[in-house]
Amino acid sequence: MSSVSSRQLTAAGIIDPKLRLSYETCRKLNAAHGKTYYLATLLLPPHKRPFVHALYGFARYADDIVDSMDDQPVASRGAALDRLADRFFTDLARGHSQDMVCAAVIDTALRWNIKTEYFEAFITSMKMDLTVDHYDTFADLNTYIYGSAAVIGLQMVPILEPTNDAAYGYAQDLGVAFQLANFIRDVAEDLDRGRIYLPLDELADFGVTPDDLRARVLTLQLRDALAFQVQRVRDLAEKSRPGVALLAPESRPCIDTARILYCGIADEVAANNYDVFSVRATVPMRKRLAIAAPAWAKARRASRGRALHTGAAPGNP
Repeated sequence: MSSVSSRQLTAAGIIDPKLRLSYETCRKLNAAHGKTYYLATLLLPPHKRPFVHALYGFARYADDIVDSMDDQPVASRGAALDRLADRFFTDLARGHSQDMVCAAVIDTALRWNIKTEYFEAFITSMKMDLTVDHYDTFADLNTYIYGSAAVIGLQMVPILEPTNDAAYGYAQDLGVAFQLANFIRDVAEDLDRGRIYLPLDELADFGVTPDDLRARVLTLQLRDALAFQVQRVRDLAEKSRPGVALLAPESRPCIDTARILYCGIADEVAANNYDVFSVRATVPMRKRLAIAAPAWAKARRASRGRALHTGAAPGNP
């Protein structure tokens, strides 16, 4: 465990050695698989970061059962997901876990009073991935998105210390925007897994069929359909923006940076002329740094301001 990670865990009041190892496992999952999220998380005060890593770690843990076991039958993946869910909810009820990922997540849920129903909705959406390969309407898709992404934002809100309960609604909008940006970028990857996450009725409005998608030919009609989805991400990102001001000052740079960078993936798809088959859209590192650098300065100021107000030692983003 690095000295930086150790300091963050100590700042968060996480002392038990086994629990520290669990949080470190989650941090490594975040760093390896969620680079944009991880970068944004570094803008939080050190004492908050481990809890966000834990939530991401659990999401990745479950998602890997669904997507990284593609060579296994659906029944086997379903059984593995059921075992994870049973273990998690049993351990959550008893207040602790021996599982190397679940231990940190349960500790986080209990410390911050995160609703169990959010974790239940997440597991439900993960199970949908095993049996549902398309969504006819956006309303149908939104049911899946609520559990797969929106609840992650809802889980995080207590950690970010909202000043108003309206922050939860904005967090949900931002979670939907993140997931839609993901779907737009990963059209080809999802097709490889036999899934389509763009609503079929909306594709049909632009003259695009599922077979057209599977042919992987970038037609004018498909570009128009993708442009429609990109605009939805932009609209949701803007709609969620007022919610940032409803969070504790030291939480705002992290969430605003995540909003700009992750929703910016949709902008990169547009910049690539909506070619989702031969190019995987990413936000260039220079752009990430250009956004993160001033956010880091804001995070430092917020941390110092809180330290002056509370008498605590200032954090070091």
